Amino acid sequence: MQSSKQATFYIKTKRSFTPVRTYAWILTVLIGIGGQFVPFLGLLVPFIMVALMGTSLFKGKYWCGNFCPHGSFFDNLIGPVSRHTKIPAFLRSKPVIAAVLVFFMFNLGRRFIDVYATLGTGEFLERLGLVFATTYLMVLLIGGLLGLVINERTWCHFCPMGTIQILFYKLGKAIGLAKNTDEKVTVNHPELCHSCGKCARVCPMQLSPYLQFSESSQRFDDEKCIRCNTCAHNCPAGILQMAKPQEAEEIKERVSLEGFDQAHYYRARIKEITSLKDDVRQFSFKLLEPARMPYNPGQFVLVEVQPEIKMYRAYTISGSNQDNSEIRVTIKKLAGGYGTNFIFDNFREGDTLNLKGPLGNELRVDPSSSELLFIANGIGITPFVAIAQSFFERGEYSFNGKATLLYGARYEEDLVNDDYFEKVAEESNDFTYYKILSRPRTGQYAKGYVTDILKDLHPSPETRVYICGTADMANGVTEILTARGIPAENIYYENFI
Repeated sequence: MQSSKQATFYIKTKRSFTPVRTYAWILTVLIGIGGQFVPFLGLLVPFIMVALMGTSLFKGKYWCGNFCPHGSFFDNLIGPVSRHTKIPAFLRSKPVIAAVLVFFMFNLGRRFIDVYATLGTGEFLERLGLVFATTYLMVLLIGGLLGLVINERTWCHFCPMGTIQILFYKLGKAIGLAKNTDEKVTVNHPELCHSCGKCARVCPMQLSPYLQFSESSQRFDDEKCIRCNTCAHNCPAGILQMAKPQEAEEIKERVSLEGFDQAHYYRARIKEITSLKDDVRQFSFKLLEPARMPYNPGQFVLVEVQPEIKMYRAYTISGSNQDNSEIRVTIKKLAGGYGTNFIFDNFREGDTLNLKGPLGNELRVDPSSSELLFIANGIGITPFVAIAQSFFERGEYSFNGKATLLYGARYEEDLVNDDYFEKVAEESNDFTYYKILSRPRTGQYAKGYVTDILKDLHPSPETRVYICGTADMANGVTEILTARGIPAENIYYENFI
């Protein structure tokens, strides 16, 4: 496979989730610039340094990601206009980190000696404040410039105060202060991680939490992590959070692995690539080792996108052959999508790659139900192809009820597998298919959304509902269904969009 060049790996995202993180940059400007005119403002810095070091004894670089005024300046003012590129390795190297720390301590010490000569005079505090204010200004200017031309948090990789935080954190761990207070990025369970790399793509320190979650590690232990919670806010699977040691154990104990406990890694070959639409392709994989993947319709697989960084993407299984030695996934190319662009540009028939599956529980259909309602929009239709295949085309499940599929899209050309669902509905008395377009180009199709179809249907309270698509659609559908008496526990939703 070739390397992908069409999409940027590191992506910009919101990083300020509290008022302190949003507005603390004002303090940086006030001290750095205002301190040049009112030097006494610089006397705030020693208090900040004490708070920083005290916090690091218990929580590592927590200050850097949650309270640091310079960090707020980089994230909120520099971030939006930064080039946001990969930070050079040498700027993160131990020699550079050590050299900057030594220079900082030497320079600050030298200036303290000069100021000490005025001790006992009226100008001592003013000159001392100016030392701190000037130091703050230098960080603002140098860090800001690096943030513009490289990445907004470039300075944070060799920041002397960041290094001091790590040293104090080591001390805190050694003497037991951090034992019960150390909040870290925590995954509900390593088996639930999709290895999509989103946490690495949004991390301000350009770390890769997903690569360190293993069977023996539920927490991200890298000391350079600034505990900013950005990865948790951006996790597509919603399985990351900040947690203390005891909280992490409690999370692991109560998490359910149903639907994920039978997953294995597979070696597979791309047997066939079929273009369904201009931006939608179906990929058929021949399983090599192991040779078969038993799965429940509605489950998904992880497709290896970049082996060098162990990055995968989750796609619903949209069908298989009779003995499950071949499986299919249907992928829509997303504008600016790192994974889908790589797949469309680089995957070729005959390529071999790794898969992991089957995974997922939300869309595994209960065949004992007497009434099923499937609702999809956009590319969210894909899990229902495998469900229709197993339940109605092959009769692999003893299902004696009725099923209805509602499918919404924008334009005629956006309908995927439409002919297949029409065929299944024609051949089965137990399957009904409705489709609707929000922007039809002709009068051949009904205009509106799946919620418009749903308003004309009257599912019983015992109906089990399976939804795949956008969050807005799912919320609208759920509101209508619960108002009609269908309990929330009978409504299942999976978002792969």
